[in-house]
Amino acid sequence: MSFRLDTGGRFIDRSKPRSFTFNGKAMRGFEGDTLASALLGQGQMLVGRSFKYHRPRGIVASGSEEPNALMNLGRDKTFEPNARATTTELFDGLEAESQNHWPSLEFDIGELNAKLSRFLPAGFYYKMFLWPRSFWKHVYEPIIRKSAGLGRAPRHRDADHYEHFNATVDVLVVGGGIAGLQAAKAAGEAGAEVLLIEQGAHWGGRAPVDGAVIDGVPAAEWVEATVAALGAMPNVAIRARTMGAGVYDHGYALAYERLTDHAPDPSLPRHRLWRIRAGRIVTATGAIERPLSFAGNDLPGVMLASAVRDYVTNYAVAPGKCVVVVTNNDDGYRTALTVQEAGLEVVVLDARSEANGPLAEQARAAGITVRVGRGIESVKGKGKVEKVWVCDQTRDGSNPDPIKADCVAMAGGWSPVVHLWSHCGGKLSWQEDGAFFRPDPERAPNGADGAAFVLAAGAANGELETAAVLTDAYVAGARAAAEAGATGTAGAAATADVELSEPMLPVWNMPERASYALRSKAWLDYQNDVKVTDVELAAREGFESVEHTKRYTTLGMATDQGKLSNINGLAVLAGALDQEIPKVGTTTFRPPYHPISMGAIAGEARGALFQPVRQTPMYDWHDANGAHWEPVGHWRRPYAYVKPGEDVHAAVKREVLATRNSLGLLDASTLGKLVVKGPDAGKFMDMMYTNMMSTLPVGKCRYGLMCSENGFLSDDGVVARMDDDTWLCHTTTGGADRIHAHMEEWLQTEWWDWKVYVANVTEQYAQVAVVGPNARKVLEKLGGMDVSKEALPFMQWAEGAIGQFSARVFRISFSGELSYEIAVPASQGRAFWDALLEAGSEFGVTPYGTEALHIMRAEKGFIMIGDETDGTVIPQDLGLNWAISKKKEDFLGKRAQERDHMTDPLRWKLVGLETLDGSVLPDGSYAVGEGVNDNGQRVVQGRVTSTYFSPTLERGIAMGLVELGPDRMGEVIAFNRVDGTFVQAKIVDPVVFDPEGEKQNV
Repeated sequence: MSFRLDTGGRFIDRSKPRSFTFNGKAMRGFEGDTLASALLGQGQMLVGRSFKYHRPRGIVASGSEEPNALMNLGRDKTFEPNARATTTELFDGLEAESQNHWPSLEFDIGELNAKLSRFLPAGFYYKMFLWPRSFWKHVYEPIIRKSAGLGRAPRHRDADHYEHFNATVDVLVVGGGIAGLQAAKAAGEAGAEVLLIEQGAHWGGRAPVDGAVIDGVPAAEWVEATVAALGAMPNVAIRARTMGAGVYDHGYALAYERLTDHAPDPSLPRHRLWRIRAGRIVTATGAIERPLSFAGNDLPGVMLASAVRDYVTNYAVAPGKCVVVVTNNDDGYRTALTVQEAGLEVVVLDARSEANGPLAEQARAAGITVRVGRGIESVKGKGKVEKVWVCDQTRDGSNPDPIKADCVAMAGGWSPVVHLWSHCGGKLSWQEDGAFFRPDPERAPNGADGAAFVLAAGAANGELETAAVLTDAYVAGARAAAEAGATGTAGAAATADVELSEPMLPVWNMPERASYALRSKAWLDYQNDVKVTDVELAAREGFESVEHTKRYTTLGMATDQGKLSNINGLAVLAGALDQEIPKVGTTTFRPPYHPISMGAIAGEARGALFQPVRQTPMYDWHDANGAHWEPVGHWRRPYAYVKPGEDVHAAVKREVLATRNSLGLLDASTLGKLVVKGPDAGKFMDMMYTNMMSTLPVGKCRYGLMCSENGFLSDDGVVARMDDDTWLCHTTTGGADRIHAHMEEWLQTEWWDWKVYVANVTEQYAQVAVVGPNARKVLEKLGGMDVSKEALPFMQWAEGAIGQFSARVFRISFSGELSYEIAVPASQGRAFWDALLEAGSEFGVTPYGTEALHIMRAEKGFIMIGDETDGTVIPQDLGLNWAISKKKEDFLGKRAQERDHMTDPLRWKLVGLETLDGSVLPDGSYAVGEGVNDNGQRVVQGRVTSTYFSPTLERGIAMGLVELGPDRMGEVIAFNRVDGTFVQAKIVDPVVFDPEGEKQNV
């Protein structure tokens, strides 16, 4: 049966039919339909099942507040669960399936849960599943896991792609209704750079549906003209299908744009996540109509009154032929008039004792039956509305009389959408005459300058009449522009006639003194099956905090996040506690406002771009010359350069020996390079590092350690003093971004008044380590600056020319050999590398990779962050006491290192390890001692941190952390192998090559 009206429909184009399927059944709609309007147009009232009791569910709303009509869309690589039918635009070939039922929507075995509802009250799982405890793992948990969740998780790789945008504007206006349009126009005319976003496909919000007249013309005409005017302004950008997802501190906002959901195109991004910085944010997000609580208010065919007139006006769909409008305010009469004008039967039940406002009189004059002081005792029907039992609202519901109907339109009042206002700390106040929470301008979210950076406008600010909405929005837009720095003047505000209306009557139960039997069938949260009696039970059981009630009953925890249920639930809780609603408070509003896709969150970060590979300027040379790649952080570094006829182990051995004996080159471009600059940079460096950096002379280098505030070693590297207020900090490859963020966190949160700037310049420079006995010779061959021992001693740096290249030359060594680390601009990196290869050919120059680097550093006893450290190691464990300043009053980690556990003499300490048979110790193996611990396991007294075969010494070498290690030199201890056998190793000094440092200081 079709419920499509013969005429009307603002959004649909009847000349463009669209085919789609629902649960495999072919159906038809029109271009401009949503999936929800198309289903209603085809007479499909049943669209899903509730989560807990599997009760039949129909469409309730027309927007993102919809709790019931959640669909699986598409299949295989385009499959998406939990899509709202009300916000899904129809397109040819759309495939939709309803959720949460088996074996079919019409016959669902899960409906048996409804028969057991008296045994499954709120919080039953907290009581039932505690006993018997032995049942939990094998009985309860498998059942719960199988039944939990809505929809199916996708099983195939997503075929679509997504992207992120960054935008900076003076004013961000969220919401494209008349309030948002007016605010954006005022801000734009004042000269501000404005971005206006609207979550739906159409502009104007409710005003055109509700018949508003603005500036003397119908609202639809005013909206069209205003959108055109905004589009012509060069300083204003407007985006439809873009939801304001969240507002955060300092004017930061997220927006979620659905680019091709309505017209799938694999060549274009499907969704886009906007990251916006705005001087001021105006939330013009409107208001959401509330349902009413009466027995059977969850049956398919029971809808919001605003949604009914949306479907009739915008889509030419009649949700029913015989409509009962039940209301506690004048707005319900708009729906009655719309329904009657569409040729449908309508009756109005007004809970108020009197209804004499202009809309009520207009309804009576149109011949609509209006019954005042009446409510609904219950709605009944088999899977859909068939009969409405009417009763006196002020009584207990006795002696009801029936009305035959197939649709109930609920008008329970309006609640401003305050989510974005509340995301970053905006507080609310209770407005008694409208029975809603609204933004409190005295407690607005404040920015760093102490001024409010979020302003609410229109219905989102509690103004529900057209004239007041326009005035409020104009003021907000003009103020936002001025506070963001605009100096122009906004034009005149749009005007509308003042609308007269009678006061609403807050109604939280129908009838007012409903019996327990009726309240137990009145629903608050449709998706999660939370009833009025569930909230009352929570109050009786001591869950008096609204946050506790929410979690105990799951009220407001569905995918709509309480958009329909919150106020009604708060009112019921307040009644059960005999308190006023504002005393009960509200639950916490958290972003996103509406669920956003995981693809949009990830953006381009998928497949090869999931973690973009960072490449040095010499990458192509490495790849063409046998590089065996190793991931190091986001970088790819050569592990070794494998020549034809050799394996990777032979390549590593060759590289170590060639470097030790003559000349090696290492691409060290990946090492982090952070510039710390400013008048307070010296004291900042002293706080960041364990040793004193403020006294480092210009032109010199110093090895430094960084610890977390808990005292554990987090990074190390060489620091160079560039000038009086500038230091260059080298970090580990994987630590550059992390340490940069670490520094910024302390500057922004603790030492915000220090004059320090930190810049990550890692990728601005290519850096090459020229290593080995012939290192100085090859640089002298290239010519340029003096690199002699006298001109450039160890642990100093100089700036000048090497050959034809501008360079910074650091006399530092991580290999124990004569070594220079030379930084040149990244654009010259490859050319510099090639020049070194050419000049070094007579010395048998050998590029070496990370494994040779690690072997040579281990031969020298140098630590490696991530090998010798694991987040529990302090510098003292590694014998690095010398790198901890005794002169400084404080540094990050100092106090933590003074705790009893940190000074325990039994802490494991760094030592060298030498196997008795010359073999290589297993990496990570433990040293076992005599006896067993409390768990019956062998006592552990240490572990291997680094282990290699040394081509230089032709035997295995290792370092490890051992209990009392430095005091046990020469002692032999046993390390376990994977196969259960043990290998004997002697504790030795970690430095096994050139202990006097003669080679690096030559």
